[in-house]
Amino acid sequence: MNIKQKVALALAFIGLTATQLVASQTLLNVSYDVSREFYKDYNVAFVAHYKKTTGKDVKVDQAHGGSSAQARAVNDGLDADVVTMNTTTDVEFLAKSGVVAADWAKRFPNNAAPTTSTMLFLTRNGNPKGIKDWNDLIRPDVKVIVVNPKTGGNGRMAYLAAWGYVRKTGGTDAQAAEFVSKLFKNVPVLAKGGRDATTIFLQRNIGDVLITFESEVVSVDREFGAGKVDAIHPSVSIIAENPVAVVERTTVKKGSGELAKAYLNHLYSDEAQEIAAKHGIRPQNPKILAKYASTFKPLTLFPVSEYFGSLTEAQKVHFNDGGQFDKIYTVK
Repeated sequence: MNIKQKVALALAFIGLTATQLVASQTLLNVSYDVSREFYKDYNVAFVAHYKKTTGKDVKVDQAHGGSSAQARAVNDGLDADVVTMNTTTDVEFLAKSGVVAADWAKRFPNNAAPTTSTMLFLTRNGNPKGIKDWNDLIRPDVKVIVVNPKTGGNGRMAYLAAWGYVRKTGGTDAQAAEFVSKLFKNVPVLAKGGRDATTIFLQRNIGDVLITFESEVVSVDREFGAGKVDAIHPSVSIIAENPVAVVERTTVKKGSGELAKAYLNHLYSDEAQEIAAKHGIRPQNPKILAKYASTFKPLTLFPVSEYFGSLTEAQKVHFNDGGQFDKIYTVK
């Protein structure tokens, strides 16, 4: 083999190696299930942004399910580069295991929550049961579909929103416990996650009302066709932060730390905040939130801290084994 041939072979090998390196730029986002459509659109935008700013190609994979189940999967070894959850307790769980940084909430703005949501009611078209507020959900003629608070943040937020409604309207914790107990007596089956709840409600045709994240209204209209459900805004609901974190255990192993940070940082960009708003997820950017005022109708919102201290404290009191939820609900 002459010198020219050796040089050509070496260049070809370098080119092949570079191609392999580009191909190896992959990122796995493990997320809660009703965020699926948002991240499909966001990923397309991020891939284009990353190519434009770095010249590099990247492939983003998604994994969705009940948020707590997803957190457990990551904890048990699923190689997520990032987690994008709907309650801080799921990320705290991973922080306690050393899977994400202990100070994860300080790594990105707004306590590492680029977006928020709240809980609404979806009724069947025309709202045949005349459901207007939380009080209607404890009527004997109303069947409620909701996520199991022990498996999904969607369910935890629904539970806390109902509890907080009683407190916000002047009730005591004892009255809130009684109210939530009555509500869950109207639940014929607990869903595993938000998308499972929607399937139970719309495909299995069970229940009169679905308690779910505001963003699910947009998803239902897209998947099942507009006019299948009515969105009911209760008088009071909860602020649900959507926290994000880099999974250091994976990124250190893969060398994908900078890519993971870039992916989460871009969620705060105007482009990403617009995409979130179009999917019914509340952007943290106040200008973009105001732009979509017709989507995000005004209602009285309270933070978790107002009645529960923190989600971590709420988890211990209400959702851990033997907690308040176990006392009021018997699995059917």
